[in-house]
Amino acid sequence: MRVVIVTESFPPDVNGVAHCALQTARHLVRRGHTPLVIAPAVADQAADADAPCAVVRVPSLPLPGYPQVRVALPSRRVAAAIAAHRADLVHLAGPFVLGVRGMTAAARLGLPAVAVYQTDLAGYARTYVGTGEGTAWRRLRAVHGAADRTLAPSSAAVRDLEAHGIGRIRLWGRGVDTVRFRPDLRDTALRRELAPDGELLVGYVGRLAPEKRVDLLAGVRALPGVRLVVVGDGPSGPALRAALPDARFLGRRTGDDLARIFASLDVFAHTGPYETFCQTVQEAMASGVPVVAPAAGGPLDLVDHGRTGLLVPPGDPDALRGAVAALAAAPGTRAEYGRAGRAAVEGRTWEALGDELIGHYVEVLRERTAVAA
Repeated sequence: MRVVIVTESFPPDVNGVAHCALQTARHLVRRGHTPLVIAPAVADQAADADAPCAVVRVPSLPLPGYPQVRVALPSRRVAAAIAAHRADLVHLAGPFVLGVRGMTAAARLGLPAVAVYQTDLAGYARTYVGTGEGTAWRRLRAVHGAADRTLAPSSAAVRDLEAHGIGRIRLWGRGVDTVRFRPDLRDTALRRELAPDGELLVGYVGRLAPEKRVDLLAGVRALPGVRLVVVGDGPSGPALRAALPDARFLGRRTGDDLARIFASLDVFAHTGPYETFCQTVQEAMASGVPVVAPAAGGPLDLVDHGRTGLLVPPGDPDALRGAVAALAAAPGTRAEYGRAGRAAVEGRTWEALGDELIGHYVEVLRERTAVAA
């Protein structure tokens, strides 16, 4: 099968869309298929040397105020690349700007398209500009409505899409690397470095951006015997360093280094209320770490409240602080939640989820063939 993955983001970017697009391309190659990735251009021209397949980069500009995010510019390369690849199907990863062009090209070429919903763009519009939700949903309806199938990562995402008039939806989650992220990577030396007085390590991993609401961790930082660890970068970094002066900010970490940090935490605390999935929650669970997360979006599917972690009302700093304090006082409960979390994600490998995705491709191609006949 020849598949073109049109993605709004791709490594070296570090975010859910980029990571999922990379894992999809890798799995397609492993299964003997021929993918091509189309993504916005990045500053690092050598970024694609380690990509699993060919990558076509489209001219882009950094998003004002958030240079880590690049937005594709209008380009004929999208349609030309899809045609040149002789694609059987177009995969649209988090379509909004580049994905819209990919959908248009697929329609003109008579190719089926699978659109993967990954980002709560309406929530981001509410956070950054205080308006624009309606515009975001109109754009999402246009591209997802034209696709043969929309894949949503969580039950909450399915409900949101259906509520805004988008149909032909199937649930498709995300895989997690249970070999890389595992409990036995817990590092005593790292823990001594981060918490020299033996404090409980509570960690956040993710982008440092307004919609992630990392500022809610201020109350957690003030808990006695707790050391807050923040991993990631983004435009909110300077303000958060000022607001959380006692926290250890480790910057952006990836790969085995990140896995070692995850496994060395005592509690993982996520704060963002707009997660359509929340991959870092799965990575914490795979690492045997109990989770505290908002009772909204993707975490509702991932965290079994009272078994693998605790869900709290989104945006409530007192509830977040109380949940962390409760786990801090109960080492037996933390260990129990950690074991249950690891068991819950052991079957959610990228291989299993990748095969499920290929199954969706096959069904869409079969449906197109049936209609043509």
